[in-house]
Amino acid sequence: MIFDAWLLIGPTGAGKTPLGGLLERLGAAGRRCLHFDFGAELRRVEARPEEIPELSAAERGVVLDVLRRGVLLEERHFPIARKILRRFLREKAAAGPDLLILNGWPRDLAQARVLEETAAVARVVVLEATPETIRERIRTDAAGDRAEREDDSRAEIEGKSILYAERTEPLIGYYAARSVPVTRIDVGPETTAEDLFRNLLRNLRDGEEKRRGGPIP
Repeated sequence: MIFDAWLLIGPTGAGKTPLGGLLERLGAAGRRCLHFDFGAELRRVEARPEEIPELSAAERGVVLDVLRRGVLLEERHFPIARKILRRFLREKAAAGPDLLILNGWPRDLAQARVLEETAAVARVVVLEATPETIRERIRTDAAGDRAEREDDSRAEIEGKSILYAERTEPLIGYYAARSVPVTRIDVGPETTAEDLFRNLLRNLRDGEEKRRGGPIP
C-alpha cells in the first residue's frame, strides 16, 4: 500500500517534532495523522533494541554509529530505514485513509526515491528559520522538545545545519518540480508548536480558498 504523506522539512530546532506530534494528536484535512519521527525511531533502536527485532545486530550497529557521528544513512543502509518505517506502520495499524507525517526521512534525494515504494509525498511543509533563531530556540527550548536531547552541542548543531543545507534543502525543489505543493512557515525564537500548527492550518485554508476562488464557508 502506498500512503499519502506530508513531509516536514526544516533545520534542527525549528519545531518539526512538536508540530508532528500535534498533527498526530489533532489530525489534519479531516484525516488521522501518523507522525513518523525518524530521529526518535533511531534513538528508540539505541535505547530499546528488543522492540525492533527485525534489525540484525549489524544493522543496530549502523544505527548507533549514525547517532554517534550525527550523519545520514547512506544508500547501502536504506533497508534499515525501510524496516523501521514498515514496523512503525504496523504498530500504528496504518490504513489507507491515514496521512503519514514524515519527519527526518527522507533527508536527501536518494532517500526520497526509496520512499516512493511506501509513501507518496502530497505536501511539503517547510519550517524556515535563521541560524541565529535556531540557536536561540535550542537554548531556550522554545518548542519544548530539547530537554532530554544529548546532541545539541554547538558543533553538532552546526554540523546538522551544514547537512541540512547540502542534502535536505534540495528536496524542496525536487518535490516542487513534481508539482507537490510547498507550504512555507516562518519560525521565530519564541514560536511554539501551537503557533506552527495554527499557521499551517491557516496556510492550507488560504491555499484552498485561492484554488476555489473564494472563501470557504
